[in-house]
Amino acid sequence: MREVLLALSVFLACTVEAVEALTIVLAIGTTRGWRSARYGIATAVVSLAAVVAILGPALTAIPIDVLRLVVGGLLLIFGLQWLRKAILRAGGFRPLHDEASIYDREVTAAGRADVAGGRFVPDWYAFTLCFKGVLLEGLEVCFIVVTFGANQHDVSLAVVGAVVAVVLVTGAGFLVHRPLTRVPENTLKLVVGVMLTSFGTFWGAEGAGVRWPGSDTALPAVIAAVAVVATGLIAVLRRERDRRRRPVASVA
Repeated sequence: MREVLLALSVFLACTVEAVEALTIVLAIGTTRGWRSARYGIATAVVSLAAVVAILGPALTAIPIDVLRLVVGGLLLIFGLQWLRKAILRAGGFRPLHDEASIYDREVTAAGRADVAGGRFVPDWYAFTLCFKGVLLEGLEVCFIVVTFGANQHDVSLAVVGAVVAVVLVTGAGFLVHRPLTRVPENTLKLVVGVMLTSFGTFWGAEGAGVRWPGSDTALPAVIAAVAVVATGLIAVLRRERDRRRRPVASVA
């Protein structure tokens, strides 16, 4: 059960990050040309692979209880950040993430930038934007892959989930040559926030010496509890938003 939820969490998180990176890459590639964009993507992918190759084995050498405590704490912090933003978006107190508008903004900026390059990289602007976009979004993927995989002593399972997500999103994006605006990214971020927070709570408690009733079978209950709390907070925020929008009755 834990392995299935782990792979699902990695897949969903990587799908979100891949969609965001794809928006930047498509905007730059279609506007400035693909040669320098491909160089930037390739350089970022090699850098990310090195991060996973170095950190993965290093983390698996840490004693399991210490690893669970550290990884659980990090995932809890990381997950709560995702969850907070997703709850505020769903509750109407933060704008929804819009890939179409981001794409248009990147296209406009890319069209205005000067072309300057060298022998191997014809366009440094395209190279830098694609490298930065893939690297920054990819670092979050690497964090999730390494922490999830190391805690289960099975980095390969987490890597498979990440690769499948990236391949599917990249293939779909280049097939339609547009950002994947129909992907329910805001909903996915809420789900991923719930999953990361739940895993962080579960593993952190295990590392601190807590023995969950039923062992791994308690994990779905933790996920359900976090989801219920998140749903309740969204409902509260929506009521508050509606209350603020109601016109104040004038006093005669």
